[in-house]
Amino acid sequence: MRRTTGATGGPIVSRPLLFLDVDGPLNPYAAKPQRRPAGYITLRVPRDGQTPDGHRSALVRRRPLRVWLHPRHGAELLRLDYELCWATTWMAEANRWIAPVIGLPELPFVDFGDVLLQDRPDGVHWKTAPLVEYANGRPFAWVDDEQGGLDQAYVTAHHRAPGLLHHVNPRIGLRDDDFRTLAEFARACTVPQRDRDGG
Repeated sequence: MRRTTGATGGPIVSRPLLFLDVDGPLNPYAAKPQRRPAGYITLRVPRDGQTPDGHRSALVRRRPLRVWLHPRHGAELLRLDYELCWATTWMAEANRWIAPVIGLPELPFVDFGDVLLQDRPDGVHWKTAPLVEYANGRPFAWVDDEQGGLDQAYVTAHHRAPGLLHHVNPRIGLRDDDFRTLAEFARACTVPQRDRDGG
């Protein structure tokens, strides 16, 4: 666990990272399409049509993307003892479209670059290695609807700090039980090492 030294010279245990996906945890996209989940609002995100050479065309029109968001989720995430970070295909666009609706400030995001949506031959999710690299040995929780056993094995083998891969059902999104699990993991990560070792 990475530590820094405070003004008094005592150790400060850094908070874990919370890697946050949008579609699935925040946007329960797999819920019944004609039945918005209780407590959620509907956001319509425009998708500009483009020609193959990248120019916009009036002839290429795509329906806006429907996103369901719960306005209370931002406050609940901010109450957790984490540093929040987007880990989503939305990348910087999450700060434009998602954060203001649910009450989050602008957050850092993982720039997936060339690996965005690129399947790996070993079956590990394309987000997994970039998240481990971004965490750089720091404890993290990753909230998503697509992780699996291969991803947990990769994190265990390549990440020297605790890593929680928390799966959220995309039909229901984040629930109270999810927030409790995340809070418990954060508390476990911030216990000083000497206490965890019984010293």
